[in-house]
Amino acid sequence: MGQDIKVKTKIGEYLVKAGLLYTETDEWLKVEGNVITLGITDYAQKKLRYVVNVELSEPGTEVRSGESIAVLESVKTIADVYSPVDGKLIEVNEDLRDNPDLINKDPYGEGWIAKIETTSPLPEDKLLSPEAYAEHIRSKEE
Repeated sequence: MGQDIKVKTKIGEYLVKAGLLYTETDEWLKVEGNVITLGITDYAQKKLRYVVNVELSEPGTEVRSGESIAVLESVKTIADVYSPVDGKLIEVNEDLRDNPDLINKDPYGEGWIAKIETTSPLPEDKLLSPEAYAEHIRSKEE
C-alpha cells in the first residue's frame, strides 16, 4: 500500500490520492492500525482558498465521530474539520499554528491536521474510497 499513496486521480483541478479514505465533509484519513492521520482534501483547501489561521484541539481530548476537532480560517470563510471516528486526539500538527498555509501547499502531506487513536471500528458505511470521493466531487461541481 505504501506505493499506492503516491497515485493521484485528477478531477478537474482537484487531486484525490489513492490509498486514503475520504469523508463527505472533505476530510482524508490515512489508517495505520488504530491510529488515523486526518487532514482536508485538495478540493476542500482550494474551496477555502488561502488558509490564514488554524485553531487546533488539545492533544488528549476525547473526540466523537462528527465532532469538530479544528477550525480553519481562510480569507473567504471559516470551516470546521470533523473527526470521522470516536477516539482520543493524540497529536496535532503544531506547524500549522505558524504556517497555516501548509494546508494549501501540501494538504495530503505536511498540511495534515491531527492524529486520532480510534476507540471504535471505522464507520465503513460513512467513508469513501478514492473513486467514490472523486465521484462525490464531480457531483458537487456539476
